[in-house]
Amino acid sequence: MNQSLDIPSLDTLTQELAAIQQTGSRRIALLGSRHVPIMHQQLIEMMSYALVVGGNHIVTSGATGTNSAVIKGAMRADSNFLTVILPQSLQLQPRESKEQLQQVMHLVENSANDHLSLGEASAICNREITSRCQQLICFAFHHSETLLKTCQEAEEQRKIVTLFYFD
Repeated sequence: MNQSLDIPSLDTLTQELAAIQQTGSRRIALLGSRHVPIMHQQLIEMMSYALVVGGNHIVTSGATGTNSAVIKGAMRADSNFLTVILPQSLQLQPRESKEQLQQVMHLVENSANDHLSLGEASAICNREITSRCQQLICFAFHHSETLLKTCQEAEEQRKIVTLFYFD
């Protein structure tokens, strides 16, 4: 993963220029921490809304915090442009998430992961999400191991990765 002092490679710069110039829709993964201040959730919701209004398809997971804000913004714009991939079955999701998730048209459950810990299932789920996208936008803390590993794996797959830190 690029550190703040690393100079981006020519390949990375070329990818970013191509993404900026692309006029068609993109598949963008938006992932992040569950523990997000309300103000940040509102900003993430606005970003998700704007990306969908711009014709992009959003892929995220289902949880409180970042992912909930992403879902809310995308559904407000156009629910057809949102896919939510759960790390486990819907029945294992927190009560506060279930109501929102039941309204999502394109919902993928991974009930085969119900026997795994949430951390293990989330890592597998994040891999599936990044495999379906061209770009990853991630909101994390410096100690968010699963999310940071997801960003690293996405970069290794030559995805465009934008990482925002809360701390």
